[in-house]
Amino acid sequence: MIAFDNSFARLLPQMFTPQAPIPVRAPQMLAVNTALAAQLGIDTDWLASDDALQVWSGNAVPAGAFPLAQLYAGHQFGNWNPQLGDGRAVLLGEVICTDGIRRDIQLKGSGRTPYSRGGDGRAWLGPVLREYLVSEAMAAMGVPTTRALAAVATGEDVLRETALPGAILTRVARSHIRVGTFQVHASRQDIPALQALTDHVIARHYPDADGVPALLSAIVAAQAELIARWMGLGFIHGVMNTDNMAISGETIDYGPCAFMDAYNPAQVFSSIDRGGRYSYANQPGIALWNLAQLATALIPLMPDPDAAIEDFTTRINRFSDIYQAAWVQVFGAKIGLADPQIADAELIQQLLTLMAQDGADFTNTFANLAGPQAQDQFTDRDAFAAWVADWQKRRAPDHAEIMARANPQIIPRNHQIEAVIAAATNDDMAPFHALLAVVTRPYDPPVGTRAPFAKPPTAQQIVTATFCGT
Repeated sequence: MIAFDNSFARLLPQMFTPQAPIPVRAPQMLAVNTALAAQLGIDTDWLASDDALQVWSGNAVPAGAFPLAQLYAGHQFGNWNPQLGDGRAVLLGEVICTDGIRRDIQLKGSGRTPYSRGGDGRAWLGPVLREYLVSEAMAAMGVPTTRALAAVATGEDVLRETALPGAILTRVARSHIRVGTFQVHASRQDIPALQALTDHVIARHYPDADGVPALLSAIVAAQAELIARWMGLGFIHGVMNTDNMAISGETIDYGPCAFMDAYNPAQVFSSIDRGGRYSYANQPGIALWNLAQLATALIPLMPDPDAAIEDFTTRINRFSDIYQAAWVQVFGAKIGLADPQIADAELIQQLLTLMAQDGADFTNTFANLAGPQAQDQFTDRDAFAAWVADWQKRRAPDHAEIMARANPQIIPRNHQIEAVIAAATNDDMAPFHALLAVVTRPYDPPVGTRAPFAKPPTAQQIVTATFCGT
């Protein structure tokens, strides 16, 4: 079965609450990730059994697991909330994977916990399928991310604006520790818990970090590189609260997330982001703001707080340079540069400006940039031709090969995800599996599948808002 451990459960008891998942009435397996299961060392024959279904539905707790709900706090849209926590998820435990890395296995949508704050602790089918598709697409594109191991229908409805089919996602992550996990213990002046958490994170994620300052620098670098990867895909997380930023440097909590179709730096999809705080262009700045909150939470561990503030400020401010260097590497590869330099940012930005002016499709512009059809994305073709002339002087001789490795042909587009959810709500999972098959091969989709899945939405298909599902 599964060789569970739970090192987080060996930390201080005030950091979590033991919590079993709440059983459901009539579970049914919707999707299971056999390739990921193999990486986790899970027997794939067992994975298809009824015993596995009972585990992924929360109806059975496997031997060795220690289910718990983690405590954390966070800034939500900039506003401090002193206690949050896993309100609809339980961490079953951890496994040592075939690559030697310890990973969490968590059930999301598994029922109420002490941190549910009046919620039902459940998830409905739509957000479960959205997270499954987007997280697996991100993994296929090489972005650090949580993964989807299984999706199970519960056989029970959940009430949102109306009754909707319930579901549970089995999520895998290097850990579920967040910036907000540090914040809650710092805000309570619980130094033993803060120290235990810090030691745990260093040992688990950043073993080369020699102390708190080095840990902060390592997290800053990981986040800067992660956000640069998001930007290179036109990805918008949607809810970059401090409780949604994973210390491991993985993308976590795919709620109202989305990929852009037409390029617009101010693009927002989340229905609750009315002020555009978490727009595409704001993501690097928000990541920096979140890291400043982490630094603040770590100061109580330092013997000289005043000196720590000065040192931590310097370390946090390195984010911008690290991010800019990573951004140039990401976008430099997207336009076929063999050795991108900071000076290339101007050439890249000129293209992005043209794309914004003409509403060019983000994914298709880069996927087709090496071919003659690229000009079809632009209404001002003279301006684009002038840019191409400058680009040709800089691009590598093997630019087409570089770009093919850097530019996905397929992303899980909003309108396609919504169509999948609509079909699944009517008991048709075939569209989900069809979309999953192509978004997990973004650079070399199966023959004959690229055209329909690469097509942008029609005016009637455009999705203007996405939702958390809570």
